[in-house]
Amino acid sequence: MTLTFLILVVVIALIFEYINGFHDSANAIATVVSTKVLTTRVAVIYAGILNTCGAFLGTHVASTIGQGIVDSASVTHGVILCALLAAIIWNLITWYYGIPSSSSHALIGGLMGASMTKSGFAVVHIKGVTAKVIVPMMTSPIIGFGFGLICMICILWLFRRANPNSVNKYFRRLQLISSGVMALSHGTNDAQKTMGIITLALVSHHSLATFQVPIWVICACALTMGAGTMGGGWRIIHTMGSKMIKLKPVHGFAAETSAAAVILSASHFGIPVSTTHIISTSIMGVGSSKGIHAVKWGIVGNIVMAWFLTIPTCMVIAAALCFVLPV
Repeated sequence: MTLTFLILVVVIALIFEYINGFHDSANAIATVVSTKVLTTRVAVIYAGILNTCGAFLGTHVASTIGQGIVDSASVTHGVILCALLAAIIWNLITWYYGIPSSSSHALIGGLMGASMTKSGFAVVHIKGVTAKVIVPMMTSPIIGFGFGLICMICILWLFRRANPNSVNKYFRRLQLISSGVMALSHGTNDAQKTMGIITLALVSHHSLATFQVPIWVICACALTMGAGTMGGGWRIIHTMGSKMIKLKPVHGFAAETSAAAVILSASHFGIPVSTTHIISTSIMGVGSSKGIHAVKWGIVGNIVMAWFLTIPTCMVIAAALCFVLPV
């Protein structure tokens, strides 16, 4: 492929990264904004800086995206372009309706759909997709819910004799730390996905002999995601921060701490989990500690439906784009 087409792919990848930060900013700041610990303006700047820092903490997830989903030898720049455009389209649709969906799974679905259209079903690494996409997609929300519920129950037990107002004043300060760690963990996992795609494009162009993420790719993705996060996706922030349950600082701390622990663990093992799924279900778990009726399950149902539709829908969009664009 020509250098011009490679540059186009890199630019579209960075646009996706910006939208990823914009779309998923709610993951890092929805709870801290809804509990009024930080104003929205301060929160997005705080999260944007820590998202940027988190992107420098490893490349294990980038390697999974670039090598573990499909056969890299069969991937062309056109395939990557179709995958990115499909993910961008899905992200914009879900942002418009305020639905917290997974940018990660949108990108993976797009990559699979475009690759299979170009090279057939054999191009997909079934074991890799099963072990590092499907299984985590099913289990990480359950773990997030469980961690959130257990964390909240522990806090309630520890502070069972304390004055509720005093407890929330205390956790207002602690939530500054937990929201920061959540933003950092979001950067470690989500920014790496675009790093993997750009590096895959460089390998396909023979600009790189082996799959090794260049430092300029890390810097570009880190800064772009940070800028996107600072843009703020207010529709999704509203859904996660107030539509599912009514949050107080103690709930925000429990949800953020639980979600960050799961995401950082996944990043360490190179598993591209959905930060959206994990923080959303952590919030649900925390809310369930107040009783089953504390969570607005109708809203939750719409969110979960979008989760299940993300990968197949992006596969179809990417496949359709393959018939329109040069792949």
